[in-house]
Amino acid sequence: MKTYPLDKVYRLIEPGPVLLVTTADAKGAANVMTASWVVMMDFTPPLIGLSLGPWNHSYAVLRSTKECVIAIPGVDLISRVVAIGNCSGADADKFAKFKLTALPAGKVHAPLVAECLHNLECRVVDARMVGKYNLWVLEAVAAWENPERKERRIFHAHGNGIFHVQGRTHDLQKEMTRWQEFVD
Repeated sequence: MKTYPLDKVYRLIEPGPVLLVTTADAKGAANVMTASWVVMMDFTPPLIGLSLGPWNHSYAVLRSTKECVIAIPGVDLISRVVAIGNCSGADADKFAKFKLTALPAGKVHAPLVAECLHNLECRVVDARMVGKYNLWVLEAVAAWENPERKERRIFHAHGNGIFHVQGRTHDLQKEMTRWQEFVD
């Protein structure tokens, strides 16, 4: 073993896929941003931890509306997702610039992203850790799947512009003897 830099630890334990997060302000202006620091916190109701700080244009909108959509893109969108993360919604209409289709959500004002595999409509249920850790606790209040999407693989960020694509699937449902309630 050799030492590993502590400021790079996030690259080792990145918990989830790269996501798109949409918001809509009080006037209905929609924004989309790239995010990768997200974690499942509970099953029922589905609670999601999202790291989003004041350096993001979406921060003020999330703070005021207390709702967003988490959209999960396939790897075929990887270049667009990275480009979305490299500009600010304060400077551009990113839905138009990156040719994304905004669809109306059912329970929140933020739009769904038609090109994504899944969309989760979310409401903020706990903002107590935002000031100290930039951690928002969201509850998914509706979930959507796009069965028309051919590319089903998602991708993960390792920082420093390095990504890996979800690989081979291992079906071990029969071995989930203790957690049968989570097996379809």
